[in-house]
Amino acid sequence: MELTSKGYTLGGVDLLSVAKEFGSPLYVYDADQIVANYHQLKNAFSGVDVHLKYACKALTNISILKLLKKEGAGLDTVSLEEARTGIQAGYEPSEILFTPNCIGFDEIRQAVELGLIINIDELSTLERFGSEFGGKVPCCIRLNPHIMAGGNSHISVGHIDSKFGISIYQVPHIKRIVENYGIKVNGLHMHTGSDILDADVFLRGAKLLYEAANSFSELEFMDFGSGFKVKYREGDVTADVEKIGAEIVASFKEFCKSYGRDLQLWFEPGKFLVSNAGFLLVDVNVVKQTTSTVFAGVNSGQNHLLRPMMYGAYHHIVNISNPKGTDRIYSIVGYICESDTFGFDRRLNEVRVGDILAIHNAGAYGFSMSSNYNSRPRPAEVMIYKKKAYLIRKREDLAYILQNQLEVEL
Repeated sequence: MELTSKGYTLGGVDLLSVAKEFGSPLYVYDADQIVANYHQLKNAFSGVDVHLKYACKALTNISILKLLKKEGAGLDTVSLEEARTGIQAGYEPSEILFTPNCIGFDEIRQAVELGLIINIDELSTLERFGSEFGGKVPCCIRLNPHIMAGGNSHISVGHIDSKFGISIYQVPHIKRIVENYGIKVNGLHMHTGSDILDADVFLRGAKLLYEAANSFSELEFMDFGSGFKVKYREGDVTADVEKIGAEIVASFKEFCKSYGRDLQLWFEPGKFLVSNAGFLLVDVNVVKQTTSTVFAGVNSGQNHLLRPMMYGAYHHIVNISNPKGTDRIYSIVGYICESDTFGFDRRLNEVRVGDILAIHNAGAYGFSMSSNYNSRPRPAEVMIYKKKAYLIRKREDLAYILQNQLEVEL
């Protein structure tokens, strides 16, 4: 988002005009930023055969999937619905990694029927997979490296108490199952969490995967997950992906040499690709002063953007209607019957009823985690592509919310 002499723009399009045309609350995504993020990350790992599988749970809109498909991305999916959306967007099943957890085995069967790349993170599931498919269908194994990453339990998924993955200490057990059922293991996978700043977390996990690889002779790829830290506020330290890339590429080349052949290096970026490309535009309903706080109450809430309430996540907020107004301090709150606060004690240009606020970094885990709580409809979504705003999801209404409800005659 850029402040020009005429106001705030995104992808060369005036944001106030977008809000006026499509209404608010409104998710807006900058396609150019997504593409730039994709190529920055891909280029950081030049020198090896790197494949980026977009973790589409971050933002599953089919137009975003098609945009990344056009740039050469594959998909990382965690549900059959995500995978089928990817297929509808034009992805081949062979480009889609299926990495669920705690699902029924029938979903694994359906994923095999679809032709997805199967990633298994539980021993009994692996045994059943071997019993049904043996060596006919290859699979990837998700390992838990027991590495704490990301700073808190909400976003760290590779620690010892995590539900994700098979413990790195259970590799001998995995090997026995694989050998008994003749399973072809074509990949090893790990994902430690989010907000990773340096290569050390990846390299520590990679070392464990490299050691585990000695137990599997038919590997085609190694998947290091993702979790690169993005910028949320001024002065934030962010992941230096070029430095991380150089260190991991050097490490991976050494591994491939010792393994005896070159493998593919996979990553699953989600937040890194779409977070800073998305904004949630909201209308100010009320400016309410209490004995201690001035609230700016907006026409959105935790039903549309849950991260601040669920994770305590910081999202920068800007008044795009009054960019030259005097700085004042506000707490920005939602209209849900909960304490749904987007930000405490924020300095904004003076906020007036009817102003449009832009909430930054709303591209990842924004709309995809939204709900109909309080029977509120979800927002529309717009993508700015080649300096034009395109509606890519209609705004919901009450009829949409009620469509699957059935009235009982009483």
